[in-house]
Amino acid sequence: MAIKTTAKLLAIIPFIFYGFLGSVKAQKNAKRPNIILFMVDDMGWQDTSVPFWEKKTPLNERYRTPNMQRLANEGVKFTNAYAMPVCTPTRISLLTGINAAHHKVTNWTNIQQNISTDAKDSTFKPVDWNINGLSPQSGFAHTVHATPLPQLLKEAGYFTIHTGKAHWGPMGMPGSSPKNLGFIVNIAGHAAGHPQNYYGQQNYGNVLGKATYHAVPDLEEYYGSEVFLSEAITREAIKAIAYPIETKQPFFLHLSHYAVHTPIQGDARFIEKYQKMGLDSTEAKYASLVEGMDKSLGDVMDYLKKVGQADNTIIIFMSDNGGLSQGNLRGGGAHTQNLPLKIGKGSVHEGGVRVPMLVKWPSVVKPSTEQTQYVIVEDFFPSILEMAGVNSPKTIQKVDGKSFVPLLKNPALKDQSRSLVWHYPNKWGGTGAGINYASAIRKGDWKLLYDMKKQELSLYNIREDIGESNNQAAQFPQKVKELAAELSQKLKNWNALMPTYAKDGNPVPWPEQIAHKN
Repeated sequence: MAIKTTAKLLAIIPFIFYGFLGSVKAQKNAKRPNIILFMVDDMGWQDTSVPFWEKKTPLNERYRTPNMQRLANEGVKFTNAYAMPVCTPTRISLLTGINAAHHKVTNWTNIQQNISTDAKDSTFKPVDWNINGLSPQSGFAHTVHATPLPQLLKEAGYFTIHTGKAHWGPMGMPGSSPKNLGFIVNIAGHAAGHPQNYYGQQNYGNVLGKATYHAVPDLEEYYGSEVFLSEAITREAIKAIAYPIETKQPFFLHLSHYAVHTPIQGDARFIEKYQKMGLDSTEAKYASLVEGMDKSLGDVMDYLKKVGQADNTIIIFMSDNGGLSQGNLRGGGAHTQNLPLKIGKGSVHEGGVRVPMLVKWPSVVKPSTEQTQYVIVEDFFPSILEMAGVNSPKTIQKVDGKSFVPLLKNPALKDQSRSLVWHYPNKWGGTGAGINYASAIRKGDWKLLYDMKKQELSLYNIREDIGESNNQAAQFPQKVKELAAELSQKLKNWNALMPTYAKDGNPVPWPEQIAHKN
């Protein structure tokens, strides 16, 4: 029998009442905003009709995302927003405020415990990273023990809801269940990093004799229907926020789409127009996934307006890494899907880490504004807490992120002295420059990349050369040394993992050691 969302909510009402009575009563006079974090999986920086650059690109012309444009018109567009190269590190950084080099979940987690997802390599031994993901409890091997964002929001009186992809840890580990991390309601979130399929007719993979661990849970009422997965998740999210709206509780909704992750399957509602444009079969399906995600955003915005909550709801839009650019999984040649950005998912180049980001905060953010200051995913943790009025939160972890709330209030603010760090001491398995065993640092307009296998440093001026095509390391050796020293120091301070050579067990040199050799 299908389990209805309403029934799930009714079952937890007593817990909600008693668990929240104290905090809600203490803050009953505070008009706290609802917060929606709208997370898309594997969406590239240009997989939208909204330009996140100084001009539109051919890819911007391909996609149709009117609701992203609507959100941009009502809020602020961040043109230099960054995630980690792959999904789980990003998602854990967001929930903890810790940089991936620091929390050591540097690759995506397997659906089963104690299994590394690193591809085999003949040169390096695999690093001993936190393969079991995030844990709010101590004592679990190979996990990062931290206080999760939704737990802090719940304790502050927020009704916390997760819908869609979770992927914070393997089955049986605390991080596999959103409810262990502070979400009161969980719909369709579990240990898997992608769906078995997107089709209601195939029960989203829950077919007897054919189901795998990646079959999407909790959506039984749509089995056998023509409801696409993105649509089902959206309908359930809207049902879930109806309860706190009715009971006048502020809510935090993590609406986390499985789209546009593989398997790339067409959304019948939108695919025809892309086929008529002449896109190949795979790219037409991909574009339909993008438009279905955008419809979800519009449906949520429409609902908030209908129930009178649009002016009291913050909406944050983000992708968990750059767009997939593998030639065998996308249409066209390998690493052409994100041009002019270099490479894609799995890379510390711009194509792998630069993502679209939008924020709407009525009465705080001036509509149709643009923020060029660079920000990174661990900044979401302190930012969302500040938005919710959670001051001086008690956390197990030391937070690396920096609140971007001042940037929302004043788009003219700039900080060129801040540095952002990416660290990927793993082998994802894809091929291409900057994929596998790479670190990077950005400070101001300069970005330094360290290829651990080649023991090479490359330097780019991102403002002038967004495609990272002009390596200026030879022209600016002092800048290379400066950034290599800062990257090395940050990695050392975080006890970051470095690969070791299979032949002798020695670690790869720090970036500063390579800089001083040259």
